[in-house]
Amino acid sequence: MTTIQPSTLEFLTELSVNNNRDWFAKHKPRYEVAKVEIKTFGNALLEEMNKIDHIDKLKFHRIYRDVRFSKDKTPYSCRLSGSMSRATKLLRGGYYFHVEPNNSFLGGGFWAPNPADLARVRKEIAYDAQPLRNIINDKNFIKTFGELHGNKVKTAPRGYAKDHENIDLLRYKQFLVIQKFTDEEVMNPNFLNVVFKGFQAMQPFFNYMSEVLTTDENGVPIV
Repeated sequence: MTTIQPSTLEFLTELSVNNNRDWFAKHKPRYEVAKVEIKTFGNALLEEMNKIDHIDKLKFHRIYRDVRFSKDKTPYSCRLSGSMSRATKLLRGGYYFHVEPNNSFLGGGFWAPNPADLARVRKEIAYDAQPLRNIINDKNFIKTFGELHGNKVKTAPRGYAKDHENIDLLRYKQFLVIQKFTDEEVMNPNFLNVVFKGFQAMQPFFNYMSEVLTTDENGVPIV
């Protein structure tokens, strides 16, 4: 079964209002069922993804929170999620799926690019932003993700004029794509295919970023 069942969302909903160890211990069998379900879903998704991309590994995220350095001491995450990283240094970007009542989504991109990678992307955008604009203005990209997401600097990054013709893209500190889902969509038997199509729609963006981040400013490979 690759369909997310109502019982999984019900468990997560109840966990959100009973986020303590006593309640979790009593309901752990329900969690074990939900965990098997999300792993079955993730592994089926991985099988599909390997038909169109080179995936290094699939990682499922623990429900147990590390609260040692957090002000929030609730012991459990009220979501089930997983991520896939692309294989080899030539392929950048990662895929993420997240199941949570009223907050389910898939995502991907570059959450915390290191300074060198961010500088390289900005130089490429400053030189010629049209390839990236073609990707994020594509009808399928807009239909699937709406727009490019991510935190931005308030005005202009250091070294770039505030009136640069590509300042709207240069301001990004993160480069993310997100597709959100209702609970009804998550429980639909076709949800696996919808997530797969969403990940597939990310590939032109990932391929662009991979090419930029594995070449220098002259297009010479550096990896």
